[in-house]
Amino acid sequence: MPKKVDHEARRQEIAEALWRIASTRGLDGASLRDVAAEAGISLGRLQHYFRTRDEMLLFALRHINRLAADRIRARIEALAEGPGGEPVREPTPREVLRACLSGMLPLDDKSRTGLLVSAAYFARAVHDKTLRAEAENGIPQLRAFFAGQLRLAADRGELPPERATEDEAMLLISTADGLATYVLLGVHDPETALRLLDLQLANLFGAERA
Repeated sequence: MPKKVDHEARRQEIAEALWRIASTRGLDGASLRDVAAEAGISLGRLQHYFRTRDEMLLFALRHINRLAADRIRARIEALAEGPGGEPVREPTPREVLRACLSGMLPLDDKSRTGLLVSAAYFARAVHDKTLRAEAENGIPQLRAFFAGQLRLAADRGELPPERATEDEAMLLISTADGLATYVLLGVHDPETALRLLDLQLANLFGAERA
């Protein structure tokens, strides 16, 4: 009986091979042949899953974004869990925002690799309409989610109502993006970036209550 092939898993393996190339030397030099060699398959086999380089790049970008979102979602869910893993409470808006923002920083090897790959995509997206559309569509959604958390915090009396705006949400996103860049460049270490992020949240929400 022929062995069943998990096509989605194979596509993800190819995407991860592309990430390994992108995290060390960027995307410009990553041809289909290079990625096939990195993935340990033939060029013909790779083209069975991706007909063009652009198709492969877009899939890989969306896949790495999904993985990052999954890690952040797990952080948020962990906030609500008791010692045995059972849900015990709803995380506060401030906790949700911190989990999201810290998940945007390169605090470990996995997130660092993800951000190196994202930086390679960013450099290419400046001149690539298809890749740029991912940011154009994704950032407004993230901004709206953050603004919703800020409005919830204001409703709970945890934030001045005048600061529960999309502009404040965008400033938080920009802070995390800037700090992530500085960690990748070696300007800050991860601990400093996290401390500065907490300082920004304290400026917005006030000092954390004991």
